[in-house]
Amino acid sequence: MKIDLTKKVVGLLLLSLLFLSGCGVFKGEQTLEQIDSPPEDAQFTDDLENAPEESEDTGDGTEEGGEEGIVEDDNEGQTEDEESSTTGESVSRMLYLIDQNGLVVPHEVELPTPASKEVAKQVLEYLVKDGPVSSMLPTGFQAVLPAGTEILSLNLEEGTLIVDVSEEFKNYEAENEAKILEAMTYTLTQFENVENVQLRIDGQALSEMPVNGTPIENGYSRANGINVHQAAGVDFMESKATTLYFPMQGEESVYFVPITQHVETTGDNAYQNIVQALLDGPGFDLPLTPYMNTGSALTAEPVMKDGVLSLTFNENILSNSEKSVIADEVMKSIVLTLTEQEGINAVEVMVENHEQVFNEKEQPYNEPVSKDMVVPTESI
Repeated sequence: MKIDLTKKVVGLLLLSLLFLSGCGVFKGEQTLEQIDSPPEDAQFTDDLENAPEESEDTGDGTEEGGEEGIVEDDNEGQTEDEESSTTGESVSRMLYLIDQNGLVVPHEVELPTPASKEVAKQVLEYLVKDGPVSSMLPTGFQAVLPAGTEILSLNLEEGTLIVDVSEEFKNYEAENEAKILEAMTYTLTQFENVENVQLRIDGQALSEMPVNGTPIENGYSRANGINVHQAAGVDFMESKATTLYFPMQGEESVYFVPITQHVETTGDNAYQNIVQALLDGPGFDLPLTPYMNTGSALTAEPVMKDGVLSLTFNENILSNSEKSVIADEVMKSIVLTLTEQEGINAVEVMVENHEQVFNEKEQPYNEPVSKDMVVPTESI
């Protein structure tokens, strides 16, 4: 009996120990749950507009003051209060500046790549006089926007970029009004999904420019032209505004000047008329000099096929007939001008009695020349 009693006592003691140990385990699990749970004073909200974030979303996919989607690499915008910074890398951009002759011309520059990706705002800031572009200006060139102009915000709406600028924007001479519009428009429309530009000053929409009253209620686009020139003897009813590129020898390099003028579009081949306008050269009232060799002419009608325009010239187009060399500025002028036309991706230049043509470095043109194979301006 003693043995049985002893066994019962030992059994009871073991059960007690197991029970106490179990309580300790459960208490430990509860403690872990309490560590993982939110504090009692935690606040929950589904109001994303008031949630602390780095930038404020306007709710339409574009951040306030930003320009999401205006470049091909899906760059996003940035709020007005965020400081612009750079990544330490650079990217090529085309700025439209005023040259020594008062013409609006493209100039390629290397700009710091903005970490914020505010690319449209950046290029506009580099159009401001006495701004960051000052150290990059070629001799004789100047920025176009009045000194002190601030870019307050940018918003892209279905191809139209709305640009809000500060009051300093009004401080320009009447003679520069068209140049300002052209420089801003052509600089911004280098981004493939910007087709039109509308201006605001301190949030107020403009129906006309503040100094000389140029109508801008419907915005401004490349269709308005650049360095617009009225060629003599052209019937506007049977012509089309066309931008021609003419070379200009600057103090440090050759650059190209875009001139918009009406070119007759009657006849079977409008391309032939555009080429002829290049061969005729710039008007005498423009500060540009003829650059085509006398007697240069097309010997066959231009042929368009699969985005390539084929042109055949006589030997006069060559700068060196013996080596079949065509001057670089002649080739660039032809390509830049013709690829402005819808549907033309590249130009094939041929010369009668020559199997192939070469550039000034005596390198053959083995394939049609596209716009990205030539440069409108030389970086200085």
